[in-house]
Amino acid sequence: MANSTKSSVVDETKNLYDIYRQRRETWAKQAKEDREFRLGRQWTKAQADALEARGQAPIVINRIHPAVETAKAMLTANRPSFRCSPREDSDKKVANVLSALLAYSYDISDGRNVVREAVDDYYVSGLGYIMAYQDPSADDGKGEVKITDIDPMDVFVDPNARHRFFDDAENIIISRQFTKEQATKLYPMYASKIKNAGGSYNDDRPITQRKDSGEIQFPEDIGMVPESDYIRGYERYYKMEMEKYRTFERWSKKEELLDEEEYLSNYIVRPAWVIEGQILTDSISAAQMVQMTKERATKQHQQKVQQMLNEGYDPETIPPPQAMEPNIEEITFGDLIERGEIEVVQVTVRRCCQVVVMGDKLLYERVLPCEDYPIVPIVNIHTRTPYPTSDIRMVRGVQEYINKTRSLIIAHATTSTNTKILVPEGSVDMSEFEQKWAQPGVAIPYDPTDGPPVPVQPSPLPNELYNNEQTAKSDIDHALGLYEMMMGNSQAAPQTYKATISLDEFGQRKIKSKLADIESALTRVGKVAISLMQQLYTSEKIFRVIQPNNSMSEYIVNKRLVDDKAQEIKVINDMTIGKYDVIVVAGSTLPSNRYAELEFYM
Repeated sequence: MANSTKSSVVDETKNLYDIYRQRRETWAKQAKEDREFRLGRQWTKAQADALEARGQAPIVINRIHPAVETAKAMLTANRPSFRCSPREDSDKKVANVLSALLAYSYDISDGRNVVREAVDDYYVSGLGYIMAYQDPSADDGKGEVKITDIDPMDVFVDPNARHRFFDDAENIIISRQFTKEQATKLYPMYASKIKNAGGSYNDDRPITQRKDSGEIQFPEDIGMVPESDYIRGYERYYKMEMEKYRTFERWSKKEELLDEEEYLSNYIVRPAWVIEGQILTDSISAAQMVQMTKERATKQHQQKVQQMLNEGYDPETIPPPQAMEPNIEEITFGDLIERGEIEVVQVTVRRCCQVVVMGDKLLYERVLPCEDYPIVPIVNIHTRTPYPTSDIRMVRGVQEYINKTRSLIIAHATTSTNTKILVPEGSVDMSEFEQKWAQPGVAIPYDPTDGPPVPVQPSPLPNELYNNEQTAKSDIDHALGLYEMMMGNSQAAPQTYKATISLDEFGQRKIKSKLADIESALTRVGKVAISLMQQLYTSEKIFRVIQPNNSMSEYIVNKRLVDDKAQEIKVINDMTIGKYDVIVVAGSTLPSNRYAELEFYM
């Protein structure tokens, strides 16, 4: 690529990052506040200072964190079950293998923790991300397709996107700070470019006005490490229309999608053989077909001779065998296209492209084999923008009410245990009075002229105030799709176990709305992962899947069957062809009630 073109790509990526960062600034600040709020920073600095000035403690009764953890535990109780279905008959055998391969990718990626982190971001920030990618160094250099979670604060999306998965976004950019040592380990083949890249430390995380005690650390709280050379990395994804050739072989039902270079340079010049009207595309298979045809003709002649001898013919009158050479025609795929045996259609397809920039240097560009972005968002409350709302933001007011109520209760208890005394002015020495009042069994002289000291007790708090706090806690649980009984509260459970089982199942209906968001995102991840697998897994590969019952299944893809001379004749479980639909089995990640299952089976 020309240097001018490289420079324009770098500048364009940086400009897009600046625009997207400015447009999402409001959402980023709210998301940061929600994160802090969930972890206990629930008072602003002004509120905390005002309470402390009145002698009240800015106490936090954090009801949000355990509610989020309970919801996260329910939604990730089991690993998802993937199911693949082929779009044509020739792919049926590979579909089952792909289902197992998705489970294998989930396992080697530590998928449970990946999904847990994404679900946590989904609840707290309103947006979680799961990304499918190719790890070229895994499996001793053979490569693996894996998934990982991404911090939503590192992702910058086209603000004009309206689709739930951001399919209509012009660009999606992942950007964060790296030290040059980090970047070099991440991209060792571009070490020289990274070393010469220019850049500096610039934090793009928002600052909130929450009271910070220093007990909670976020990446932006750590700041720059001294004596480290920082650069900003950009990983940009965008979609491009590309011209392709779609071919369909009538005799094998095989379909391929080729770019122009592959089609003109390789495909149309491939050799093929027509033997006795049968089309073969493998030289070994063609040779075997010729041999089999000769053997069949010889056997037929021998049977005819034997029949004539049995009928009394003179052996000298029996005609000799004719030439055993079968009818062989050697042609190319181009000839088959002209004869109509191969259908070719020129189509325009959409592909996702990737650009990686470190500092002011372009590392590489590539075209991914998928039409969807490999970065899959899990959107909570979708507002048809890239800036959804989180559940935390919906219940923040209720949580603040709980904190203020508890602060009032504590302040009232403090006042009640420290009796206030009304003393006639000038009747006692106040310093001596306060000192002796704190001592038990000590007489306190006073001047009764203006009346005795009068103790003042604060008015008792109404019981409704305590009930309101409990109601507010229930409101938070219900807003997050949880109920007291689902969290193990025995007081909220019915008397019989059957009623408990029924309520447990009915109680999950609300949280299944959240589950639908997560399952649809996992389905998209599986679809992208299959496209990446078809590009990466081109050689024979054995992989093992450990089932939930600890049994192990072994699968082989791209298995090449060979003859006695070790020459290839057929490929089993060919991963490189076919299109597949992916679904996640509904409810597969939710917890199951063992007692209900036992009763059902009985």
